[in-house]
Amino acid sequence: MKRKAVIGSVIAGFILIFAYFSFTQIIPEDIENAPEWMPLEAALEQAGQDNRLVMIDIYEVGCQFCRKMDRETYPAPSVRAILDRSYHPVKVNGHSTNTLLFNGEEMSEREFASKMGVTAYPFTVVMDADGNVIDRRRGYQDVVGFSRFLNNALEKGS
Repeated sequence: MKRKAVIGSVIAGFILIFAYFSFTQIIPEDIENAPEWMPLEAALEQAGQDNRLVMIDIYEVGCQFCRKMDRETYPAPSVRAILDRSYHPVKVNGHSTNTLLFNGEEMSEREFASKMGVTAYPFTVVMDADGNVIDRRRGYQDVVGFSRFLNNALEKGS
């Protein structure tokens, strides 16, 4: 009987340690040189005033490629230069039930993601100030590919 209790305790300990390290991997960390993310409604309003576009990163908590873009792509100096000069960046959790306001309509972030045609994460959408989609891209993008995507969207939006 004692032996079963000891084995059970050891197994429970391993499970707790595994769970702890698993959860620490998905907790967002502060990333140096990350963009100043804005709420969607504020970004669209400001885009109308200063003639910029809105770049929306639709992500999923726990998505390894979403985290990779957060750590490597968005903080890159070349990407930040384009974002800071020509875009208002927005982050939307594609599985969240938090509400947002888009074109006068209140909806959950999940409904917004569905409306944008999200099929996989990360999903990037570029819009004008009126909420018209200029371009969209599914999946991970490295610094060079993402810079091209942003510059092409600028050309389409002009």
